[in-house]
Amino acid sequence: MGCTGTLVCAAMAGIEKRGDYRPRKQREQEAYRLVLAGAGTGVAGVVTLVLAIAGVMSGIWPVILLVIAGFCGWRFRRVTGS
Repeated sequence: MGCTGTLVCAAMAGIEKRGDYRPRKQREQEAYRLVLAGAGTGVAGVVTLVLAIAGVMSGIWPVILLVIAGFCGWRFRRVTGS
């Protein structure tokens, strides 16, 4: 079976899923991983913040960890669409 005209062939070539389409299961898994990573880095950020205030460690680590936790939260909202 061949195309009868080049215009028809060109119009039919674009029938496929969106380029950014991912199955629901993949989106759920990514959201779950983001929750785990965000919660873990958030807790670590708060603990290191307390230690930095106490003078036990440098103050850059809590900043880095809390930025990562914020990024995970932002990315989670984008994945879930809420």
